[in-house]
Amino acid sequence: MLCLSFSLTHAQSDVNDVHIQPRVQPNPQRDSVDASLKTGTATIRKNVNLVLVPVTVTDSSNRVITGLDRQNFQVYEDKHPQEIKHFSGEDAPVSIGILLDVSGSMATKIERAREAVLQLLKTSNPQDEFFLMTFADAPALVEDFTSNPDEIQRQLLFTAPKGRTSLIDAIFLGINNMKKAKHQRKALLIISDGGDNRSRYTEGDVKSLVKEADVLVYSIGVFDREFRTIEERLGPELLGEVSDLTGAHCYTLDNPNDLLQIAERIGLELRSQYVLGYHPDNSSRNGKWRKIKVRLALPSGISALHVQARTGYYAPSR
Repeated sequence: MLCLSFSLTHAQSDVNDVHIQPRVQPNPQRDSVDASLKTGTATIRKNVNLVLVPVTVTDSSNRVITGLDRQNFQVYEDKHPQEIKHFSGEDAPVSIGILLDVSGSMATKIERAREAVLQLLKTSNPQDEFFLMTFADAPALVEDFTSNPDEIQRQLLFTAPKGRTSLIDAIFLGINNMKKAKHQRKALLIISDGGDNRSRYTEGDVKSLVKEADVLVYSIGVFDREFRTIEERLGPELLGEVSDLTGAHCYTLDNPNDLLQIAERIGLELRSQYVLGYHPDNSSRNGKWRKIKVRLALPSGISALHVQARTGYYAPSR
């Protein structure tokens, strides 16, 4: 299972971040950041030769690590080292899509799910934008991109659980809606309590899609202690694999009361990510999948840290 199991006893420490002082003093000229990394302007979108890699760093207690410098990261593409040309550790705005399961099995969990969404909105950057999509028998975009959290909160009041679970179709539609995002950084948050039992698209379809899309897919699975169907049993695995492909985290819970703190943690991760940018030394435009690996180069005395980043991207085909 690729999802992270969550224990309430560690909730408080999980949402506290840890700051590491860079081993070298900041240099304004060396650490200058391309403006498009901060604002999501069209410069980066049009430059197909620049690969951006959002990175989350955590310690052994799963606390988010901030304060690292460009020199603390190494990026490899297909095992070849790449020169990091752009670096940002700032809280840049994000376009966030919220995919909320409102199938019948969510009846006893929907109130906590609403509270989790509100918590994510509270921890957001004022410049962030959001859309809200619900899914049961079919996904529905109930609030398109807005920078006003009140509009999302208003729509949450009308969520009434019923029907089955079209999880894969919702991810597909959510990724597609991200084409309208105005920020360079993009993320989906899925809150669901079961596997897919209604979608037209397949698991293979959605995995191919998320590999092509430059979107982080966070997921929170609130699962019963006993799986009644094969779809429910495969639900954690599906969410974990989708999130892992994008370099985001997946969390599995068996208590809806934990939803609030996990949503807070995801908000913290989005506020505390590093963005690395490099120009691939492989200039061929063959449309093939290229693997990405991010490693840390830390001063002596720093304990082992964990890096979460996207696993790769498709090269341009023309």
